[in-house]
Amino acid sequence: MTNNLDFTSPLGKPVTKQKSDSSDRFGKSAEWIARAMGTATFLIILTLFCVLWLGWNVFAPEHLRFDSAVFGFTALTLMLSLQASYAAPLILLAQNRQDDRDRVQIAQERERDERTLADVEYLTREVVALRLELEKMASKEFIRQELGQLVTELKNSQNDQNDN
Repeated sequence: MTNNLDFTSPLGKPVTKQKSDSSDRFGKSAEWIARAMGTATFLIILTLFCVLWLGWNVFAPEHLRFDSAVFGFTALTLMLSLQASYAAPLILLAQNRQDDRDRVQIAQERERDERTLADVEYLTREVVALRLELEKMASKEFIRQELGQLVTELKNSQNDQNDN
C-alpha cells in the first residue's frame, strides 16, 4: 500500500510524492533473486565458483589456501549452506506473491466472464424480441395478396362506375 504525501513546490504548485512500500520492494527483490536462481546461468556460475574454490584450495601453494581439504572444505560447505538457507525462503516468498497475483487474476477473469455472460444473455433476449416483432410484420407474400385484392377491387369499382 502506498501513502500519498502532498507538498507544495516553490512555485506554489501541489506536488504529490508516493511513499513506496518497503515490503513490496523486498518482495520484488526476492522474486528477482528466485528467478535468477532458477536459471542455467546461475547453475553455471555456482559450479564455476565451486570448481575455482576447490581448485584454489587443492592446487595453490599451502600458505595461500584458505579452506582445507583435510577438513572437507568446511568454509565451502558453510557458504553453500548459507546460500541454501536464504534461497528456500526467498523462493517461497516469490511463490506466495505469484499465488496472490494468480488469485487476483482469477477474480478479474471471473468478473469479466460474468459481465460477458450478462451481455450475451441481454443480446439473446434482444434477438428473441426482434424475432417476435418480425413475426408480427407482414411478409412480402401477404403484401402482394393484399395489393392484388385492392387492385381487383379498384378494377371492379371502375367497371361498376363505367357501367353506370
